[in-house]
Amino acid sequence: MRRQVGFRSVPGRTNHGRMITRHIEFASAILIDQRGRFLFQQRDNVPGIRHPGMIGLFGGHREPGETFAECVSREVHEEIGYLVPPDRFERLAEHSGADVYGTNRGEFFVAYDIPADALNVTEGALVIVESADLPDLMPRLAPSARTAVQTFMGRGG
Repeated sequence: MRRQVGFRSVPGRTNHGRMITRHIEFASAILIDQRGRFLFQQRDNVPGIRHPGMIGLFGGHREPGETFAECVSREVHEEIGYLVPPDRFERLAEHSGADVYGTNRGEFFVAYDIPADALNVTEGALVIVESADLPDLMPRLAPSARTAVQTFMGRGG
């Protein structure tokens, strides 16, 4: 049986000993400030969240009826206290896969000219990275963030 902990679903065991997993849909974004620096989220190091303590992108789970662009706009606003309208996000890539938590499908976006000084990060902490320092950061990125950054850099980001 799956248990709900806050807004996160935690896998549980069935009476047959198999893991129950779930499917999530998400949207997240690479944010780039007015000086060309990357803005990431240092994830809280607490149990019950995906990739605790790692560095990730801002974003989250898609609500029913919401487009991926609407989702990333809402989630980013909730997490950094700065509204980036859906039409300011450029779609970067689509992702689908599976991990120990279940299956997932999402979209990655990029938004530019974010005023780093105006942000109020409400989950985790803000990490500001110069593009020249990205290679050193890669091992500390959560898997989905690593995928998004590699895609972004591969397209000439």
